[in-house]
Amino acid sequence: MSTPTLTERQQKTLAFLREYLQSQGLPPTLREIAEALGFSSHSSAQACVESLVRKGVLERSPQHRGLRLPAGDTGYRGIAAANDLPLVGRVAAGSPILAEENIEAQLEVDPALFRPRADYLLRVVGLSMRDAGILDGDLLAVHKTATANDGQIVVARLDDEVTVKRLKHERDRLLLLPENPDFDPIEVDPRRHAFAIEGRYVGIIRRT
Repeated sequence: MSTPTLTERQQKTLAFLREYLQSQGLPPTLREIAEALGFSSHSSAQACVESLVRKGVLERSPQHRGLRLPAGDTGYRGIAAANDLPLVGRVAAGSPILAEENIEAQLEVDPALFRPRADYLLRVVGLSMRDAGILDGDLLAVHKTATANDGQIVVARLDDEVTVKRLKHERDRLLLLPENPDFDPIEVDPRRHAFAIEGRYVGIIRRT
């Protein structure tokens, strides 16, 4: 089956719906769609959603907030079945971690295998976390959260870079600690750096 042609606005709306479903577990409201994407009114957002339904890349279900992505549709990256996890590769500078351009594939990995539940897999690059058993090429299972406790391994965004490190709170600063003596800790000064926690490490998959 050929992939439907979407306008730029339709592509952005579908990408927003996909990311919202993956992160929140339910569809956004028309108001949320309109506000996020700059539609002039709720009716404009609804018209765009209806066009996606007509083109078969979005489905309606009878319940409240009744939008869903078609099961088994592989025409678009990022359309996930209930037991799939998006695999994030290199993250484009400044883009949301689950933005479509960062997702390499959907893998058949049950999110419920991890505690807390995994929201995505991140491909590890480098050996800075070697002594924690996290190696280059491993797939890191990540629970999406904006907070973490001292000593937990996190996926952190520092300015435009995304890194995996152990979090340490220290007075008026944060440290991102490697698990390899060949690498130096990263000092985070909130006054100089844009910093955010993207998620917490909950497990690992190693392909042999």
